[in-house]
Amino acid sequence: MELFKDFFNVLADPRIYFLLSVVLLFGYIKWRRVLTKPGVAIAMLVGAIAFAVVGLQDHNFRLIALKADNVPISFMLLLVGFFTWLALRRAVINDDLRERGEPNLEERAARQKVFTWPDLVYSELLALMVTGAVLIVWSIYLKAPLEEPAEPSLSPNPAKAPWYFLGLQEMLVYFDPWLAGVAFPSLIVVGLQAIPYLDRNPKGNGYYTFKERPFAITTFLFGFLILWVSLVILGTFLRGPNWAFFGPFEFWNSTKLEPLINVDLADIFWVYWLGKPLPEFWLIREAPGILLMAGYLGVLPILLAKTVFRKVFLEIGFARYQVMSQLLLFMALLPAKMLLRWAFNLKYLVHINEFNFNV
Repeated sequence: MELFKDFFNVLADPRIYFLLSVVLLFGYIKWRRVLTKPGVAIAMLVGAIAFAVVGLQDHNFRLIALKADNVPISFMLLLVGFFTWLALRRAVINDDLRERGEPNLEERAARQKVFTWPDLVYSELLALMVTGAVLIVWSIYLKAPLEEPAEPSLSPNPAKAPWYFLGLQEMLVYFDPWLAGVAFPSLIVVGLQAIPYLDRNPKGNGYYTFKERPFAITTFLFGFLILWVSLVILGTFLRGPNWAFFGPFEFWNSTKLEPLINVDLADIFWVYWLGKPLPEFWLIREAPGILLMAGYLGVLPILLAKTVFRKVFLEIGFARYQVMSQLLLFMALLPAKMLLRWAFNLKYLVHINEFNFNV
């Protein structure tokens, strides 16, 4: 049991956890034909249940997993996993059907007509009764996570946002509030609104598929599962007192403090590499970071247009490609900053205190 707990505590290290999440996602997409088979999916579900049953034998794991705030999040994660599997499973089946020139699952279902009464209403009535019964039992056995009125002199440790804001709260560790709380959420909304205008591929409209839209689906799964759901898991189950990282079987010790020597890119360039003091003029001091960001947002899209995204660039044109590439690069900036922070304690790429501008 100790070996079991130590193994998963090691996997909970943020660097291993994040990289493993990315590898598992892309592996699941690549070998979706095998991994989405019902037998394999059932085996994975049984493995997850077995982990939960064994894990609940540990006191520390039980305190976190059975906390009233966290129980609905666990059920939500199960639903996310199920519907991700269902979407990819139907995509695999539809891709095979379309290769054989046969109607896909949605086209076949459209041919089957049913009456609103009693077929639809009866099913909705059963769903209503089951949902109501579950909520009644839930409200009886799980206490509502209500606390006393807020007291400024007595803050909870850790002070966590609601689960749907935990991704933003985690982003605040790596970016300034104006970026994590304003710029990035705005870009997410703008990016979602821009999707129909950037990607006008008519294929995959109204039915599940992967082969006809691999880039769009992979980008969505990465953004949703890795850059949002995984951050919710991180903030819910792995962030403890003092916002420190804890393994799932580790005691949440409120005295645990992780010493961080935050450094900026300017410190690494001028002090560590060149052995010189930081220049006083902000433009010279932050020149490495400014040039890096200019190359990242200005030069890299051009290189990608000539190599990896050449076909995409020719299909959608210059203007739409620039919007798409900038949105993708800003999305990639989050995992890049996370890994740089975990690996090198890098705080800012550009740190201009004079104008309160930090990236």
